[in-house]
Amino acid sequence: MREALAGLTLRGRAFVAAGNAAIVCAVLLGQPALTRAGVLVLALPLVTALVLGRSRYRLALVRSVSPSLVAAGQPARVTLSLTNDGRTPSGVLLLEDKVPYTLGTRPRFVLEGVRSGWHRQVTYQVRSDVRGRHEVGPMQVRITDPFGLVELGRAFRSTSFLTVTPRTVPLPAVPLRGSSHGSGDQRPRAFATGSAEDVTVREYRRGDDLRRVHWPSSARMGELMVRREEQPWQARATIVIDNRASAHRGQGAGSSLEAAVSVAASVATHLAHRGFQVRLVTANAVEHAVWHDRDADRNTGPLLEALAVLQPSPVTTLDAGWLAEPGHGGLVVAVLGAVGEADAPVLRRMQSHTAVPLALALDVDAWAGRATGSAAPVLAARGWRAVGLGPQDPLDVAWQELGSRVGAGAAR
Repeated sequence: MREALAGLTLRGRAFVAAGNAAIVCAVLLGQPALTRAGVLVLALPLVTALVLGRSRYRLALVRSVSPSLVAAGQPARVTLSLTNDGRTPSGVLLLEDKVPYTLGTRPRFVLEGVRSGWHRQVTYQVRSDVRGRHEVGPMQVRITDPFGLVELGRAFRSTSFLTVTPRTVPLPAVPLRGSSHGSGDQRPRAFATGSAEDVTVREYRRGDDLRRVHWPSSARMGELMVRREEQPWQARATIVIDNRASAHRGQGAGSSLEAAVSVAASVATHLAHRGFQVRLVTANAVEHAVWHDRDADRNTGPLLEALAVLQPSPVTTLDAGWLAEPGHGGLVVAVLGAVGEADAPVLRRMQSHTAVPLALALDVDAWAGRATGSAAPVLAARGWRAVGLGPQDPLDVAWQELGSRVGAGAAR
């Protein structure tokens, strides 16, 4: 009852004040008819509050977001299924689903005629230009009476999530020397002597099925060898994204980090559709590997999800620990921010582990309003194929220029 009285609307409080005033005036003026009118006006909101306060509603909510993974700028549909599982009918329902401001304004609905066994579905669209994993919900319900005198609040606890991936730009096909380089784990090992079956074996790796051990080859080589049955040769590519906070400028969606994320997402999608198995490595050597999936869309899905939630890293130098792991070979494309002398050893190590190191270097100071040039010339002097990229530079043109530099290097 206390909650119901606290839920009196402005109209309900006006009724209470008018009823009290009428009763006081009736007593002072000796008007019994006015007293009855005052009691009626006063009792209406109080009785309504009592009825709503003692009512027990059993509203059930099921929320679904479709699709749950969208690219920035694309809409998603949220479906709300509401059911009244209780026996008590309710008045008007005022629904408001809580969504972050990046998904737009909070949707509001008004539902009437909610009786026992009632079921209703409502839908609305959300869209975000900002990448990330956004929480949708919880739903807030306001129950009011037909007179609008009392309004009670309820809230569901369930929430759903919508993942918004970075924007991608279609890239032209360019020659990528070294694109045939795959992992040493997948390269068949040839022997000077032996049968044709020996050509399809490789060294045993921890976790391999022992039933695939090829004993004749193992006896000849002096180490366990297993039959290479699972995969044909597959090109691999590693995308290194410099997400250090100190290497970027700007804030929010207009920062150079957001541009780097979009570049990495575009390159990952492009290479995956060209048949590469792609993985992503961040500045602190966190890997998001998708080596074993042939489908381009499924191949890039986990990478785009990882880029959707990528945050600035507090590390100050690039970590190349991933280079010490087996199976890191293939094409390397680095999306770099500001680099300094402290990064030279790491960049040298990355260069030595690929035939042609490729780099897209952002002129990060241009995002702060002062263009000082990217690190592309410094990288080129150290043997990288590198191009600079500013806020107004089209990515497809920069990628085309990078491909021409790779082709020129191959011609020499």
